[in-house]
Amino acid sequence: MNLTPQQRKDRDAQRQQDASQAMKEHRANEKAFYDNFQRLKAERQAREAAESRKTKSASK
Repeated sequence: MNLTPQQRKDRDAQRQQDASQAMKEHRANEKAFYDNFQRLKAERQAREAAESRKTKSASK
């Protein structure tokens, strides 16, 4: 496949645009994962703290 210089330039520009879009999507997915992880961690810690308080008051 022989490409003209213009076709090569267009192909490279399209590849760059695709790569940029892929990185934006990756970062958005990474942020969503991290945010969900932090939310679940906070819920777990609150649940464990409540259980700990219940256990301490039951043993008194």
